Order: sequence, then C-alpha cells, then structure tokens
Amino acid sequence: MLAPESTRRAQIERQTKETQISLDFDLDGGEIEIATGVAFFDHMLDALAKHSGCGLRLRAHGDGMDHHHLVEDVGIALGKAVAQALGEKRGIERFGDATVPLDDALVSAAVDLSGRNYLSFDIKFKAENLGDLKTELVGEFFRALTDNGKFNLHLVRLSGKQSHHLCEASFKAFARAFRAAKRRTGTAEIPSTKGVLE
Repeated sequence: MLAPESTRRAQIERQTKETQISLDFDLDGGEIEIATGVAFFDHMLDALAKHSGCGLRLRAHGDGMDHHHLVEDVGIALGKAVAQALGEKRGIERFGDATVPLDDALVSAAVDLSGRNYLSFDIKFKAENLGDLKTELVGEFFRALTDNGKFNLHLVRLSGKQSHHLCEASFKAFARAFRAAKRRTGTAEIPSTKGVLE
C-alpha cells in the first residue's frame, strides 16, 4: 500500500531567451493560479487543471512574437511536471478515457501513461484565432505536453463546428481522461506486464 502522506508534486523552472516559466504542480489537487498573458490560453489551462483534479500554479512570460514559443514552452514545462510527479507510476490506473460534450461539440480523449510519447490530434478549427490564441497552437501545446510527459494521447472530434466549443471540449476531455489515468489504485504495483513504464 502507498503511504497516505505520499505526495505527487513537481516544481519546474524554465528560462530561455524566448520564455520564462515558473510552475508548481500537484497531481492530487491544490490551488489553481494561472497567468501566461494569453487570456484564452489561461482559460483552457484553468479548465484542464480543474477537471483533472490537479493543482497548478503557473507564471509564464513570452517574447511576444506570436505566442508560439510561450504556448509550446508551457506544454514542455507542464509535461515535465507530469512525468516528475508520476515518478515510477506505481499504483496508478494508467489508462483513462472520456467523452465530453460542449453544446454542439463532442470530443473524445484516451490516455495511456505508458512512458512512451505519442499524440493523435484529430481536431480541426474553422477559426484562426480564439481571442489572443492561434488555434494552430492548440495541437502544438498537446504535442509538447505528451512529448515531455511521456504519455500517449488520442483526441478525436466526434461532432461540432464551433471552434471555441471544440477547443474547450478538447481540454476538458483530456483533463477527464487524465484524471482517470492518474487515479491511485491503492497498491504499489506498476501497471505493466513488463514491470516498468518508461
């Protein structure tokens, strides 16, 4: 059995010539405070944290070019935090899936915390921008997240055309699938026939 006091947390600092990021992450909940300077992105990250049941305190500043570096680097930092907080992945469900509706939009997500990164992102947006966020960056965020978090994610649009709804449903579907995958099973076993997830 896992000790009740066992924590699954990570702190990440990422400083480059393009971005400055400070991130505190807790798989099992906590405060949510997000400020990236990109309002719609903040809204999506807030939904991700809330619906995944994670604590996330994030401060990020980018070079102001077109937010590409900022969005990608936040994905990198959050992915590293996920990998660090999960550790050996003992006593987790490993797999999770969720289908989330938001008005006309219906998006399905499936997660495998396998230790192997892969992204299938089958969401197309009609709008080029959602507020101050370019929709082409949504896939880039999830790619950076899965590459650095070392997990498998499939995001599929089942129906819907409204870009705002599709984007928000994507973040919430991932969050719900991730919530299920990270859930503790009450054992200390690594959920793999190989005995390791890497």
